[in-house]
Amino acid sequence: MADLIGVVVVDDHPATIAGIDAWCAVAEPPVRVIDSGASVAVAWTEPGASADVVVLDLQLGGLVPAFADLRRLVDAGRQVVVYTMREDRDTALNCIDIGAFVFLTKAEGPVHLIAAIRAAAANLPYTSPSLARAIGDDARQGRPRLTQREIDVLVNWFASESKEMVARKLNLSVSSVNTYINRVRIKYANAGREAPTKAALVARAIQDGLVSLDEL
Repeated sequence: MADLIGVVVVDDHPATIAGIDAWCAVAEPPVRVIDSGASVAVAWTEPGASADVVVLDLQLGGLVPAFADLRRLVDAGRQVVVYTMREDRDTALNCIDIGAFVFLTKAEGPVHLIAAIRAAAANLPYTSPSLARAIGDDARQGRPRLTQREIDVLVNWFASESKEMVARKLNLSVSSVNTYINRVRIKYANAGREAPTKAALVARAIQDGLVSLDEL
C-alpha cells in the first residue's frame, strides 16, 4: 500500500466522491483515496496533506469557481487535477494558467481521471480532450521567440520523468537544462502568458505548435 499513489478528493457531492473512490479502487494498479471532503481544508490537514495528487472540484458550495483555492494549492507545490462540471474554454485555460496539472470535466469519466492522476503523480504531461479543445480554440496572442535549443530541451522535458534524463539525452548538465527552461518561462511571462508549471508550458507549446498532442 505504501507504494500506491495517494489522492485527496475535494468535492461537495458525496456521490462524486464515492464514484472516484470506486474508480481508484478498481484501477490497475489501484490508486488510494486517502481522504476526501467538501472543503479544501481536507487537502491541508493530514492525511490529505500528504497526498500525491489533489482532485479539486471548482464549484464548492457556490457559484464562484474556487480559483483562489487552486492558486494556494499550486503555490504550495501541490499537483492538482481540476475535475469539474464546467466545460467552458476560459475556465479550462484559467486553471492551466494558474498552474493546475490538468483540467478535466466530469463528463470525461474514470479513464481520463485515473490517467491524469497517474500522470500528475509522475509529473508527466497529460492533456484531456476538454483541455485539448480549449487549447485549440485559444486565440490569444503573444508567441515568444524561442531558440532551437530551448525548444529541444522543452520537448524532451515533456517526454521525460526528470531533468536528469533530459540532460543525459542532450549531453547537457542539469544546470543547463534548468537554465533553458527558466529562459522559456521568462519569455512567456514577458509575452503576457505566464507558464509557472510544467503543465502550463505543455499547454503553451501545444498552442504555439511546438509540439503536438500525438507527441506527448
